[in-house]
Amino acid sequence: MSQRIIIDPVTRIEGHAKISIFLDDKGDVSDAQFHVVEFRGFEKFCEGRMLWEMPAITARTCGICPVSHLLASSKASDEILAVKVPPAADKLRRLMNLGQLTQSHALSFFHLSAPDFLIGWDAPIAKRNIIGIVQENPELARAGIRLRQFGQEIIEFLGGKKVHPSWAVPGGVRSGLSKEHRDVIVSKLPESYDTTRAALDLFKKVIAEHPEDVEKIGKFDSLFMALVAPDGEWEHHGGLLRFTDSKGGIVADKISAQDYSDHIGEAVQSSSYLKSPYYKPLGFPDGMYRVGPLARLNVADRMGTPQADAELEEYRAAWGGRAVTSCYLYHYARLIEILACLERIEKLMDDPDIFSDHLRAEAGINQLRGVGVSEAPRGTLFHDYTVDRNGVIQSVNMIIATGQNNLAMNRSCLEIARNYIDGPEIPEHVLNRVEHGIRNFDPCLSCSTHAVGQMPMRIQLIGPGGEILDEKRRD
Repeated sequence: MSQRIIIDPVTRIEGHAKISIFLDDKGDVSDAQFHVVEFRGFEKFCEGRMLWEMPAITARTCGICPVSHLLASSKASDEILAVKVPPAADKLRRLMNLGQLTQSHALSFFHLSAPDFLIGWDAPIAKRNIIGIVQENPELARAGIRLRQFGQEIIEFLGGKKVHPSWAVPGGVRSGLSKEHRDVIVSKLPESYDTTRAALDLFKKVIAEHPEDVEKIGKFDSLFMALVAPDGEWEHHGGLLRFTDSKGGIVADKISAQDYSDHIGEAVQSSSYLKSPYYKPLGFPDGMYRVGPLARLNVADRMGTPQADAELEEYRAAWGGRAVTSCYLYHYARLIEILACLERIEKLMDDPDIFSDHLRAEAGINQLRGVGVSEAPRGTLFHDYTVDRNGVIQSVNMIIATGQNNLAMNRSCLEIARNYIDGPEIPEHVLNRVEHGIRNFDPCLSCSTHAVGQMPMRIQLIGPGGEILDEKRRD
């Protein structure tokens, strides 16, 4: 008798989703599906707006990563203006993105995911959360909050506020960094380094004590995609696209933003509002690829900063060489990226360009299409705009990092379910591991679909005739 298990909604992620796990007549897992139950309308209601409004409008796609949309939108707008932004504006945009990566990765690691592997898979639901972390390890919780605050303050110093700053604009940015704010950033770097180092040591200890989690929580082959600099160095706000395989080999390289659609297709599945991008030459669904911290570390030749490069070398030596394939190690990759961000922030603090008052290139509509690509915390983000001669938006395509991980999130749920589920009885710790398979990716579902509604968590076993065989509920 075939059965179906439903986890509805998945908890401790940004947005609302559910997971269905299908059992065959022997009680073995035959399939798993990640359903996004939110509906997105941003692309459609941007039509008819003016190009100049797009960075501020699309930043409202999400309250967690508005900076990512602000920057990708500005880059798409730069292309339509056919301008090269001033060096100071480029460096300041990069600084804001480094702050965004830092604050978002800190939120994901310390607040959303750490309760699972620090408090324990078997811990009660009421304890397995950020409050549990505060009770068990108040110093770690405080340090995580302050690290996130550091990244948010960089955003605020540049954009005037921490959430939805209307700062990056077509052709550049509105304002620079004051020397007083520069001094504050410099003063807080030592503590941020210490927190990141402590988190790295802690997570290394966790995976050394439980290496089976690395093997069982979403380890599988796929392609990987990210931006890299022309020399192959880790990149977050420039460069060209590169695809690599699960052995570390380069599949496609030096792809410009404008040519992304030659390599990336978007499939629609009836089981989810979230689209499923794939690598076109391999087709759907064989062209599954991953983006985000794990992918960026796999795709890049090196990080480009001393401390992060040393960590990358240790990480690769321990967990697979050039290509690390376990989704559980997204957490490890996030911490290495935070370290790289801190080193790059520190370097920018000594760059005189960040105090320049030449911050914007002025121009009108010179091209009718522009594509902006930037690395958001969760992966590569595309904004593709078509305008008329007056700059009125005719069409918009936004390919969100979470969507690009959709096929991989489904595969991760399947692999975890196969490793831990044996029959119709589903223990709490197993359900939490399946959920954690999604949390590894740190999905941002409001970005990828735009939210409508919320629901309690419901897990059902459904027989082949549609009858409910068993049900569990979390309100």
